Order: sequence, then C-alpha cells, then structure tokens
Amino acid sequence: MTARAGEPFDTGRAVSDIESALSVPLPDSGPTTDEGEPVTGEWTSTRGRGLLLFPLWESEALTGVYGREWNAAEEAAEANLTALITELDARWGPHRRVTMGEPLLPRPAPEPFRTLLAKDCNGDLAVWGPLTVPEPRWAAVSLNQCDGDAPMILTALISDRPLTLM
Repeated sequence: MTARAGEPFDTGRAVSDIESALSVPLPDSGPTTDEGEPVTGEWTSTRGRGLLLFPLWESEALTGVYGREWNAAEEAAEANLTALITELDARWGPHRRVTMGEPLLPRPAPEPFRTLLAKDCNGDLAVWGPLTVPEPRWAAVSLNQCDGDAPMILTALISDRPLTLM
C-alpha cells in the first residue's frame, strides 16, 4: 500500500507533485531507501543515487474483482494515466515511451531501472527530458500493478540520468 491509498485521482495535484519533485535534491551516493508515512508506514517515496520514485495515485485493491468490474477498474486507471500524460505533454512537449520489462533490460539493469524493477514498477514509462529546473532532470510516469489482486499504482520518477535503454 502507498500513502495515496483511498485518495481520488487529481491531475492538477499529480502535476504539482511532479513539478515540485523536479527541484528536490537527489542523493549523489548511498543506498536506495524507501520512505514511509510515519504513522502507517505506507510507501511515500524511494530515493537513491540520482533518483526519486513516488506514488501519485493508488486504486482500490482488486481482490475478488473480475469481468466487467476488472475492466472498469483498468479503464479508470488508464484514463488517469492518459489525463496526466496529456497535461504533461501540454507543458513539456511530447513524451517518449520507454518500454519496460525484465527481458528488455540489460543485465545487470542500470539505475534507475534496477529500482523500478525492485519496486514492481514494470509499466512502460512516458518520459520527458531533460528538463532544466535549475539543473537537467528527467521525469517519467507509469501505471503499475505487481500482481492481479494488487491495486494499480500510478508513479512518477525523477532522475538526473537519462531515462533511456541502450
């Protein structure tokens, strides 16, 4: 679960969160660590060398959801992602798509892809960058689900490294 569980999706808030994160200092070194809500321990972000990964929205758990209900939940999550990408495209220009998935990544996967895989953030990335705020940064968003019953999670990634696969 993330700290965004139970919150309705709001495109304006998501864009604001991403834009604010672009100016947050990123670690130069050290281990990749998760941060959680102090009271509940729910995931709020992951920081590592040159990266910040955080949730923007989380769907309801999909335990026991099938058929039309499943399709509706998936369509709603995709609509949230599309609305966010549309707004960011309007602000920053057209995004680039980076297809994720372990078979596509080199071994060992470089950061920030290693962290994305470790957090089960395997959804394709919509990527913009480099954005200068005040230094070059890359931003990406993706829709993720770690297994069939788990909630769908919309995440943002900020990186000081190019978000490209060789």
